[in-house]
Amino acid sequence: MTIPSKLIQFPHELRKLTRSELPSLAHELRQYILESVASTGGHLSSNLGTVELAVALHYVFNTPDDRLIWDVGHQSYAHKILTGRREQMAHLRQFGGISGFPKRSESEYDAFGTAHSSTSISAAAGMAYAAQLKHEQRVAVAIIGDSAMTGGMAFEAMNHAGTNRTLPLVVVLNDNDMSISPAVGALNRYLARLISSPFYEATKNGVGNVLSIVPPLKEFAKRLEAQAKGMLVPANIFEEFGFNYIGPIDGHDLDSLVPTLENIKRMSLEGDGPQFLHVVTKKGKGYPFAEANPILYHGPSKFDPLTGIVKVSSVGSPAPKPSFTQVFGQWLCDMAQADERLIGITPAMCEGSGMGNFQKQFPTRYHDVGIAEQHAVTFAGGLACEALKPVVAIYSTFLQRGYDQLIHDIALQDLPVVFAIDRAGLVGADGATHAGSFDIAYLRCVPNMVLMTPSDENETRLLLNTAFATQHPSAVRYPRGTGTGVHITDSLEPLPIGKAVMRRTSNQESGQKLAVLAFGTLLQQCIPVCESLDLTLVDMRFVKPLDEELLKQLALTHRGFVTIEDGVIAGGAGSAVQEFFNAQNVQVNMLQLGLPDQFIDHGDVAKLMSQLGLDSQGIEKAIQDRFFS
Repeated sequence: MTIPSKLIQFPHELRKLTRSELPSLAHELRQYILESVASTGGHLSSNLGTVELAVALHYVFNTPDDRLIWDVGHQSYAHKILTGRREQMAHLRQFGGISGFPKRSESEYDAFGTAHSSTSISAAAGMAYAAQLKHEQRVAVAIIGDSAMTGGMAFEAMNHAGTNRTLPLVVVLNDNDMSISPAVGALNRYLARLISSPFYEATKNGVGNVLSIVPPLKEFAKRLEAQAKGMLVPANIFEEFGFNYIGPIDGHDLDSLVPTLENIKRMSLEGDGPQFLHVVTKKGKGYPFAEANPILYHGPSKFDPLTGIVKVSSVGSPAPKPSFTQVFGQWLCDMAQADERLIGITPAMCEGSGMGNFQKQFPTRYHDVGIAEQHAVTFAGGLACEALKPVVAIYSTFLQRGYDQLIHDIALQDLPVVFAIDRAGLVGADGATHAGSFDIAYLRCVPNMVLMTPSDENETRLLLNTAFATQHPSAVRYPRGTGTGVHITDSLEPLPIGKAVMRRTSNQESGQKLAVLAFGTLLQQCIPVCESLDLTLVDMRFVKPLDEELLKQLALTHRGFVTIEDGVIAGGAGSAVQEFFNAQNVQVNMLQLGLPDQFIDHGDVAKLMSQLGLDSQGIEKAIQDRFFS
């Protein structure tokens, strides 16, 4: 791996370069990112597209005093390299290594932790207001993608910030026409019209940059700029929010970026109010494979940068195990074929949620609503009111963003919306911001909700059938990756609601038995433990409603219970069992195993689970210590 010859470790070193040296640095920085991600895995396309932007921002702004907030944070690798973390890129997203997202505890240059989208303008506005109150001469800069702008929170922030006519806030819209998938919606069409304007073509071709006028002619420059924009670009939505809109400009042209940012910085510090810079970039810039297929190179695993990602021939090899996401995708198509009421909804995660085939087969019944989880949930509620059957495919961590809507608009009205919750439990390299640690706890407390935890791929399909058949809000949660490779039925028939299944019965005498109650895929880790210690094993299937009759029966013959789940213990499935026994006035000796009361950092999932004592060895030790010591 070649380290850029400039050896820029921190922004103050970058600012010693001449402007003519910056393109060479950007080229070498882009190559370094490519080689780094190829050796570790990570987000590639988005980071290749923001190299010049990161260089220009750190060159112009006095970081870390001026605050940079990257939204969404997976476009921040160049920023990380330029802020003292070049050597640490070798351990990016690995256990003990640096995060793939900005993280306040990692660097003073990471002004705000970001990994969920559309938060940057709100945070930057708060920092800008703080600068005003403390009489500090600094600027807060939010760098936000065009798809992150589809999140309503971004416009809520602009609506508020735009009322302060002297706020030292800069919003840089990084417009690459994509999130992970191609961007959708009316905002995307609006931005496309701006990019196609004569103003963008003029600045792109170097014709009269209206912002390059020297400071003594500031007032004349402002009038000229307004007149030019009025003639060439229709009055735009960002200026209606109270921002001074500049652009669009080429986000890869440092000769345009640097002087434009210099003037924007000056205007911000002189009290000219919130500024909005629209830059146009290309995902995968500089790496032909990623430019041609930015979706494939969004978040690749390790690969050879010379050959790109090569699909290995499977001829003569056993068929690969389908992932849980693929199981959901196949079920969605099968159920849609059987029931024309089914409507599929995703908040900008078509590929990640396994909806690609559904989109192709049923385009009129597929809705990508953009990065707008709140809208996705309530939109589903509106469909359900009209006797349709909406299925919201969403990651566990992103459903958190639509929680109010889930309670108020779905559960309170008892609407039959199905939530297919992907990435339940720990997710590995993406870390705490993307882990599905809390969904059991935050869903089981909601009235009318049916909550299911399948233990393998076939159970996932069967419980999706069950969710679709119920006339109440329902959720089926499943992890990232593959399962055990069990045979998957073609059935679309539901299971009985709230009924668990016995997987193993202890041979101990009545009153001496122990029962393991498994919620979800950790059941697989319990199988060898139960064989070794001669324990009863129950696949609970349902967190809500619990199989109360079975629990009552087991309490008569078992001296203790172990609950296990890949969610937080606090308020989780084990808590539900304990609450049930308390309500029945049944005293039980119970051990609850699950995620602790802390955020779990990034790293290999198997290693993390071992450290947490949630692999077979750890589970057996916990049971031995509690019941046999």
